[in-house]
Amino acid sequence: MTDKFDKTPADEPPSDPAVVKASSTAPDQIKAIPVRHWGRWVSGVIVVALLGSLVYSFSQGDVNWDTVGDFIFDDRILAGMGRTVLISVLSMLIGLILGVVFAVMRLSKNPVTGAVSWLYIWFFRGTPVYVQLLLWFNLALIFPVLNLGFYKDEMVDVMTPFMVALLGLGLNEGAYMAEIVRAGIQSVDEGQTEASHALGMSNGKTMRRVVLPQAMRVIVPPTGNEFINLLKTSSLVSAVQYTDLLRAATNIGSTSFAVMEMLLVASVWYLALTSVFSVGQYYVERYYARGSLRQLPKTPWQKVKANLLSLNSPRGV
Repeated sequence: MTDKFDKTPADEPPSDPAVVKASSTAPDQIKAIPVRHWGRWVSGVIVVALLGSLVYSFSQGDVNWDTVGDFIFDDRILAGMGRTVLISVLSMLIGLILGVVFAVMRLSKNPVTGAVSWLYIWFFRGTPVYVQLLLWFNLALIFPVLNLGFYKDEMVDVMTPFMVALLGLGLNEGAYMAEIVRAGIQSVDEGQTEASHALGMSNGKTMRRVVLPQAMRVIVPPTGNEFINLLKTSSLVSAVQYTDLLRAATNIGSTSFAVMEMLLVASVWYLALTSVFSVGQYYVERYYARGSLRQLPKTPWQKVKANLLSLNSPRGV
């Protein structure tokens, strides 16, 4: 009788030397050689050549670059830049508040509030910002005196350049933000609202605690773009005598006969401001993307480190 612990032929090591050699030899590591993309190098050379020709053209132009450097940190320019940031931030805050209010009004089942919201958005989106600023600036021509019952004053004293700029930019931005907020609210599944109502939450509490926090990941990216666009659009307030960055630059240019140089100074500061706020927008979007992405996008510093490591690594790794 065969013992159940005896070895079977299948348990014995193979006796063929070729089989032993093949099983003991590890497979060779595959060396992956990246494909050469010559089109990328050619397109990169073309782009660099075009940029070089553009820089060379500007360097050959009749521009006094020393004047640009002298006025880049002028006190009047810095004060104008501060007013530009101030009017842009305040106008954006007004736009955000009005956007939320009119978005909720438009989504309401009340036909009166829905119609009022639609008329507001229709008017302020359908007319240019420049025209709206001029309307506010010349409001004293049809209303010489502002009489609210509890407050009475001359319209020219009420409608200062700052107030005109704030109303013109803020009310116009509110119309665009209303559509952005409405799209964000409608992106939230209706089951969230139904579940909140089932728990006994009111419509207002549901909107504040359930719907709007989830809609932020849809609202934030276009809101950042709107603010950057508002920062540039604020240059139109120079037409209503508000001394912003552009107005300060043009005033200096008209007295120093350096018109192009001062416009370049204003352009440099606008580029700097939009760049700073673009970086802030990126981090805000990254914050609100935590619950919707499996892996958050890399920060600019992480991208730089990854590119440096890829350059230092040996080819094929």
